[in-house]
Amino acid sequence: MSLNSYKPTAIFLSKLSTRSWSMVLAVFLCIIGLYALNHSHSKKPIRGVLNDSRFQQIFLDSSSNYTLSSYLRALTLHPHLAGTQASLQTKQYVETHFKDCGLQTHTSEFEALLSYPVHCSLSVHYRNGSSKDLQLTEPGQAGRVVMPYHAYSPSGSAFAKAVFVNYGRDEDYVAVAALGVNVSECVVIARRGEMSRGIVVEKAAEKGAVAVLLYTEGDLFGGVERGTVMTGLGDPLTPGWASVNGGEKLGLEEREVTERFPRIPSMPISAENAEMILRSLEGPRFPYEWRKDLQRSKVGRVGPGPTFLNFTYQEEKKMVTIHNIFAVIKGWEEPDRYVLLGNHRDAWTYGAVDPNSGTAALLDIARRYALLMHSGWTPRRTIILCSWDAEEFGMVGSTEWVEQNLLNLGSKAVAYLNVDCAVQGPGFFARSTPQLDNLLTAVTKKVKDPDSEGMTVYQTWAATEEGIYIQRLSAVDSDFAPFLHHAGIPSTDLYYGKDFPVYHTAFDSYDWMMQYGDPSFHRHVSVSGIWGLLALQLAGDPILPFDYVSYAAQLQDYASSLSKLVDDGTSLHAITTSIQGLAAVAEKMEEEAKKLREQETIDDLLELKRHSLNDRLMLAERGFLDAEGLPGRPWFKHLVYGPLSDDESKLVFFPGVANAITQAARMPKKQGQSAIQNEIWRVARAIQRAADALKGELI
Repeated sequence: MSLNSYKPTAIFLSKLSTRSWSMVLAVFLCIIGLYALNHSHSKKPIRGVLNDSRFQQIFLDSSSNYTLSSYLRALTLHPHLAGTQASLQTKQYVETHFKDCGLQTHTSEFEALLSYPVHCSLSVHYRNGSSKDLQLTEPGQAGRVVMPYHAYSPSGSAFAKAVFVNYGRDEDYVAVAALGVNVSECVVIARRGEMSRGIVVEKAAEKGAVAVLLYTEGDLFGGVERGTVMTGLGDPLTPGWASVNGGEKLGLEEREVTERFPRIPSMPISAENAEMILRSLEGPRFPYEWRKDLQRSKVGRVGPGPTFLNFTYQEEKKMVTIHNIFAVIKGWEEPDRYVLLGNHRDAWTYGAVDPNSGTAALLDIARRYALLMHSGWTPRRTIILCSWDAEEFGMVGSTEWVEQNLLNLGSKAVAYLNVDCAVQGPGFFARSTPQLDNLLTAVTKKVKDPDSEGMTVYQTWAATEEGIYIQRLSAVDSDFAPFLHHAGIPSTDLYYGKDFPVYHTAFDSYDWMMQYGDPSFHRHVSVSGIWGLLALQLAGDPILPFDYVSYAAQLQDYASSLSKLVDDGTSLHAITTSIQGLAAVAEKMEEEAKKLREQETIDDLLELKRHSLNDRLMLAERGFLDAEGLPGRPWFKHLVYGPLSDDESKLVFFPGVANAITQAARMPKKQGQSAIQNEIWRVARAIQRAADALKGELI
């Protein structure tokens, strides 16, 4: 009987006591262990057939929505904000699980500057003299979860008129100014959009606002979205190096530190509170472009006032110890080549979706890999399961670890596979660097779709309106960022569901997951299956399944898109030539890989050839890095994928070029063209470096 046929109902799961869960889980794990042992042909590590479909099938057959549900329930019993005692308990739970699976386990600790709320209040003062103190924490959650706040927001207070600025973009301030509205000395109210919180607050400060209130539309639960407003990644006191105990740290007043924090205070509020304030505003009506996509207030007034807001926020920055946890499965042939699977476990509140749906999947992969090891499997390359801390404050845990291990990662890391919010709802989504596209689609053909009987994930994915669409990784919104943007490591990010309404609120709980996100936990099974199989192939294939022909084609598409945004005075010849060179080398590498795969006799010479090719495939992504980094943000080294200084740019690639195009609009024409051309040359050289790395020859 397939283990997937053992699927307890959500009602049964919800009624189990903690003790009952533990007993049933123990029995279930024994059943799985017996299954794996009885279906193995050897108890000794098997060399040379590590990618045998038998091991992949054991991995898939040992999936269990029951165990995934039990892990998630245990992880979300209490809120576990990074740096708190509850967060330490979650760390111990993950660490104990890795050890119980028999995996080599260790932790890596850093001292980092985190930010917490001490006090916040907000009251509304109406024209008629009446006032109202607003409830800022979600209904019924006061004292249970951290009060809604923006990490690293400066302390401050204000008594000023309220004014609405839509998403707080440049174009919104232009629209406000066209209405004759001045936001200076006002408390700005904005709704969450594509721009980061920090940029929204900074733009408001540039316009002279004294404070910012942010709300999220569409939350029917009354939640309030917490989050960080710090720019950049990692501990702000150690930009570019690891925040180890006793190591060098910058002072809080140093410019390099203060520039990462907003100049004015901000806080999140509920959509209900925001609507109440907006209804009381007078002044010009909302511009039509705003009204057509506002979900609640179809027609309203911008302000400012006559309503006043009395705003107070007090924060505390303090040094805390954060803990990353690792489980290591050593490779037998290439133990110094690493395939990394990562997820963060810290959460603003209970974190059922963000991030512990991913943590539960990571724990289940650890369990299933342990079963494979008992079945005689050993990976060709080393697999490392990574559990990050303090991601919510700006990818702090992963960034500090990458900075500490930059040299070894740069020379030895094969790929980083990230899962954050593993399950938000229906539909499979993926982001990746292009050389992993074909592997990703191939793996989805092996995993059952959780919502369509008899279908694979690939089949339902292909049947969507967009078809097989793999997004790229320019955003800085999860732990892949330091690996790709700083270290140049091929990366993926996987998840089910486009978004979810309780993001960063007190209602991101196990109950929400049971009712809305994934009641049967079958989506958890699918995403963990895809994640785990990706790692099995990257750690087991004799030749790395990287496709740089696909990468070159993607770059050519980028060059074509860029050509439509630059004028005739800007030449793209350097980029197109370098892409052609990369494509030619990639074609040769494909031929070389094909011949090596077809060779039947395995000898030392073949192993040397494979090893050489694998190193070239692994290191090519590093070629896209530039030592100087992006202009104004040197920590971000990748010139193909990275964050944009202008969130409204039409480009989501070549960040240096995109930023130069934005800046050129404010320069004399000749100077602007020169700035754009310089960034084009930098990208062309980066692509050439990648081609040279792939070729592997000095001349």
